[in-house]
Amino acid sequence: MQTQAVEDYLKTIYEIQREHGKVATTVLAERLDVAPASATGMIKKLAEMNLVAHEPYQGVRLTESGRKIALEVIRHHRLVELYLAESLGVPWDQVHDEAEKWEHILSEDLEERIDKALGYPTLDPHGAPIPSRDGTIALAAQDRLIDLRPGQAAVIAEVSDHDADMLRILGGLDLYPATEVILISSQIGSVTVRTGGNEYQVPEEIAAYVFVRPMEPA
Repeated sequence: MQTQAVEDYLKTIYEIQREHGKVATTVLAERLDVAPASATGMIKKLAEMNLVAHEPYQGVRLTESGRKIALEVIRHHRLVELYLAESLGVPWDQVHDEAEKWEHILSEDLEERIDKALGYPTLDPHGAPIPSRDGTIALAAQDRLIDLRPGQAAVIAEVSDHDADMLRILGGLDLYPATEVILISSQIGSVTVRTGGNEYQVPEEIAAYVFVRPMEPA
């Protein structure tokens, strides 16, 4: 049965896999704010439904069926986020929690109406690609801000929306998608970047969730 809990798990597995490559049960439990034992139990159920594959010490991965469901939920979520931001002026650090409430109940008709009203967008307010109706999704940026070399320039492509406090901090530093940055230096626990003539120190735990597209040297 495709319940809201099933959809939440599949979507979160997709997002963690995109961010970290490997989905550990402990990380999944922390992201969903559930006990590790609860996460383990749900993973077993999802495996029985052929929605995930799980091997001890190797983490969890989505099957093709699980990925299809995850992308549909993500499409709803990101369209709603953009609608709230562009049409209602909801701040980018608040749209995630609101979209969490809409993503499971959005009808196909309303999804299509929102998509059309927004001009068939391809990115959400945080720069994340919006899956198409046929279940495909554009390749997202893989490099992170902490992966840049000192002196290397890049454009911020996407910022993870899972933490509202992190988004508020990045907004206060003007580190939004499409912003050009130069990594000045890396030190233990943080990186220093320059943008718009200003230099900012970004904690490592935040910089790890800022995805960038490196720029070719002039």
